[in-house]
Amino acid sequence: MDTLSEGTKYVKAGLIGAGYWGKNLIRVFHQEEVLHTICDSNEKLLKTYKDIYPDVNFTVNIENIINHKDINAIVVATPASTHYSIVKLALENHKHVFCEKPLALNVKEAEELVKIAEDKKLILMVGHILHYHPAVKKLKQLLKAGELGDIEYMYSNRTNIGRIRHEENILWSFAPHDISLMLSLTGCLPATVISHGGIFLPHNVEDVTLTFFCFPGNIKAHIFVSWLNPFKEQKFVVIGNKKMAVFDDTEREKKLVTYQHKISWNETEVPAIEKAEAEIIEIEKTEPLKEEVNHFISCVTNKEKPYTDGYEALNVLKVLEMAENSLKSSCKNQNV
Repeated sequence: MDTLSEGTKYVKAGLIGAGYWGKNLIRVFHQEEVLHTICDSNEKLLKTYKDIYPDVNFTVNIENIINHKDINAIVVATPASTHYSIVKLALENHKHVFCEKPLALNVKEAEELVKIAEDKKLILMVGHILHYHPAVKKLKQLLKAGELGDIEYMYSNRTNIGRIRHEENILWSFAPHDISLMLSLTGCLPATVISHGGIFLPHNVEDVTLTFFCFPGNIKAHIFVSWLNPFKEQKFVVIGNKKMAVFDDTEREKKLVTYQHKISWNETEVPAIEKAEAEIIEIEKTEPLKEEVNHFISCVTNKEKPYTDGYEALNVLKVLEMAENSLKSSCKNQNV
């Protein structure tokens, strides 16, 4: 966990967007005693919070947060299509920003936001929450220690039924977390990205996509995302040349396990597979969102660079745009 200087109270946050994910951010920022004001255009929704958080201010007007002299940090949990305009407004008014993913819906806008934050020496952090998950932290430790060997293949399945969006497709809604993690584990952008998908609901955005990546060093990967799935799945698998690791966030006790399967070849070149039992990896009992929020508070307080800063978010957007361009190309070819 990040250690805060004695100036923790220096952070006074205004949160914009009190809906689906905003309610979780409200809870944690309030627990950390830095939540000053909640803003949402839905007055009925705000009323539901007033009894729960009597010490917090409420407003339906973004300007009341942006212009408040006591608020120095803005938390953005609005629909993705509004992120660019709200984050830009906050940064131009000298506020530090924590923005839920994605930072923007195109690379050009994200580059502009990163430059504004850098020029004004402001903290800009994006909510790629997987990096703050204790299982992911442990997975990175295993890789760094060489226990998995060299990465050969990675894949992620992130599916559910529901949480359907109209502003962005399933790729932009579900895949940023896994793309962010893959970039962190490989330390580089993919050389090629190929994406296929389908539109099955009448809203003109893809509901299901399958995206393939080829990273330098011949590391291959794929991400399958869908909000038209009969069950929820949040699984990230890393295949190393020594061990395999599975991070399954739907599991309660076995969130991270490794397998040391062995494959040997006999004289007739027939593979002999020796399967190993799963080894459950012990992880810390910490809440990822609380770790993430505390990291932001620490960065603002101590003027430190966030782990998931604007540049990290920008790289994720570059990969998303590569996937989006491939997706459009594949759809066009299918319609020929």
